[in-house]
Amino acid sequence: MQGNSQTIKKKSWIDNMLDKIERAGNKLPDPITLFIILAGVVLVLSWVLSMLGISAVQPGTEDVIQVKNLLSQEGLILILTQMVSTFTGFAPLGLVIVTMIGIGLAEQTGLISAVMKKIVMSAPTKLIVPFIIFTGLVGNLAADAAFIILPPIAAMIFMSIGRNPLAGLIITYAAVAGGFSANILISSLDVLLLGITESAAQIADPAYTGRATMNYYFLIASTFLLVIIGTWVAKKFTEPRFGSFHGEIEKLEPLTALEKRGLKWAGIVTLVYILVIAFTVIPSNGLLRDPATGGFLNSPFMAGIVPIMLFFFLLPGLAYGIAAKEVKNDKEVAEKIFKSIADMAPFIVLAFAASQMIAFFNWSNIGSILAIKGAELLQALNFTGLPMMIGFVLICAFVNLLIASASAKWALLAPIFVPMFLYLGYSPAVTQMAYRVGDSITNPITPMLPYFAILLSFAKRYDKNIGIGTLISSLLPFSVFFAIGWIILFAIWFLLGLPLGPGDYIYLK
Repeated sequence: MQGNSQTIKKKSWIDNMLDKIERAGNKLPDPITLFIILAGVVLVLSWVLSMLGISAVQPGTEDVIQVKNLLSQEGLILILTQMVSTFTGFAPLGLVIVTMIGIGLAEQTGLISAVMKKIVMSAPTKLIVPFIIFTGLVGNLAADAAFIILPPIAAMIFMSIGRNPLAGLIITYAAVAGGFSANILISSLDVLLLGITESAAQIADPAYTGRATMNYYFLIASTFLLVIIGTWVAKKFTEPRFGSFHGEIEKLEPLTALEKRGLKWAGIVTLVYILVIAFTVIPSNGLLRDPATGGFLNSPFMAGIVPIMLFFFLLPGLAYGIAAKEVKNDKEVAEKIFKSIADMAPFIVLAFAASQMIAFFNWSNIGSILAIKGAELLQALNFTGLPMMIGFVLICAFVNLLIASASAKWALLAPIFVPMFLYLGYSPAVTQMAYRVGDSITNPITPMLPYFAILLSFAKRYDKNIGIGTLISSLLPFSVFFAIGWIILFAIWFLLGLPLGPGDYIYLK
């Protein structure tokens, strides 16, 4: 019979592995419960390891770091007295709420839907994935705001063309997280890491000074490489795994006269807003430039990027709503904002549990000690040349699973590896670059990155039953192939001795 003659496509070993990861991960408890369990594990570990006297020596300062017993009187007092401030000070919390006010209004009035409709009706469908990945990589200029702004927009793009919005979420999150150290422009992260690298290098060479552009050439090449790899992974793994979307799909319809009018006025408001912002940052004495130096990277503009992005969405969203007659008065505006924030209620509860667990981990010093011990192990192996650098990349990738903060990890690792490699004749620029590769490749799959919980909240809008296992199994191919491609690029760069940035090379000059 015809039914018996049909050939069932056999799954590859990679698909089978990802299926197993997904099944195992989805057996995990609800994320809120999981964070509570992990918090309890950290508390018990802090007690056991402190009793065993586990410690490590802080590189550079030679201070002894010991595991802090959080079940002691001092630890319990710390937990109780800091619980509220730990939650309110949880970095993603304010960022999410503030940005969602603007994005929420733009979404509720229909601006985002109209813009995405306009884009997908005028752009070749085959270019949407590389466009989204490139936007995610460059979006790191907005620092952590990219984690909040871009994934939901990508989901809407995918839904608008009949593709699974969950695939859009995964692809964009992987680009933002996995490519956090790739860009075509210098960002605040370059400046932040430079300060740590320079201080660490001065342990061996007190006269050393570095530049924020020390990795610039490599970062540009990395950006285009990751676009190619990410597009291939999305086509090969991500979209096939999610398949078709069975929820309510927003169909593409031609823009109405009111929608066109709304887009026109939203565009005018956006242009005026950009011109106003440009006027405050382009002149050397601009209002949002660094008052002391006139610089841009450490300016009020970069520090205030979140509220700037808030109004970037809020004002055009309001203009669109009025022009398209989606809102008629201030009460309707408020109602639309309320609705967008109400959708974030699950994340707010999740943020409370996650903030406590992460704080316990930091207070106990377990993460710091693990990072230092891992670094000492690599140092003891006495690798040289390219194998040493690749080993360092892998150590950084592993440590990133425990400590998500790029600056915190580098503050721990730089005082060991920068001087050590400098003594061997390697420039601090190449050590920093190796760190940045390792720091980025496991970003998509580490639950210690606070924005992983945000991704889960976004995903539950389209599939209420989606679990951590589904997300990790879908993100894992990006981490694996980003790692392979990035390490190969690094190896080629290293072996050819190419400059990493203007005036910065692999070896000391």
